[in-house]
Amino acid sequence: MKVTVLTLHPEMVEVPLSSSIVGRAAAAGRVDINVYDIRNHGRGKHRSVDDAPYGGGAGMVMRVDVVSDALQAVRTENAHVVMTSPAGKRFSQADAERLSQCEHLIVLCGHYEGIDARIETLIDEELSLGDFVLTGGEVAAVAFVDATVRLLPGVLGNAMSSVDESFSDGLLEYPQYTRPRSHDGKDVPDVLLSGNHGRIEAWRREQSRQRTVARRPDLAADMGLDVDEARSGE
Repeated sequence: MKVTVLTLHPEMVEVPLSSSIVGRAAAAGRVDINVYDIRNHGRGKHRSVDDAPYGGGAGMVMRVDVVSDALQAVRTENAHVVMTSPAGKRFSQADAERLSQCEHLIVLCGHYEGIDARIETLIDEELSLGDFVLTGGEVAAVAFVDATVRLLPGVLGNAMSSVDESFSDGLLEYPQYTRPRSHDGKDVPDVLLSGNHGRIEAWRREQSRQRTVARRPDLAADMGLDVDEARSGE
């Protein structure tokens, strides 16, 4: 898989994507990650990439011609272009799974007051990290790429390690424990020490259900769980 991030601030993307699991995946050749500076196509002596908005208003807007040229420079025939935007669809685990099937994923980072709306004809979709506004799209882009790349074959090493994670089946992940067996008066649940894999699996499923109901009733409702009934049974 090839990933290209278009940004005005390459350093905000290069460092985190060269670290940890994603960095190791790139070093091992499991993913080809490229960070491209949109300013390469800035206009004039000062490489201007933005201008004041037509109609007035605060802030600056990224120029569509500059961004279009940057896209053209990196786009391949099978590229799928995602633009970071607070107005986009909220990113989910399902989106990460879908994007992990792309041959070439391009993530375009917005900045300032956004990009000239005419860019919409040159992208495939807009995705948001959540219902809040960031200074730019770089943090969101890193999150999108991280969530996507870790799903590629061989990246996590243990093929099962992503199966039971939060959101993989619509529920939050069950609580995890390791040594020491007892800490500050709190013990590891006996069922996890029983060696009975059937009981352990059932316990973990119930814990996932209870966590989802308590912490994310919106997800519980999407799963068809009766939130009030489930809470009463905790």
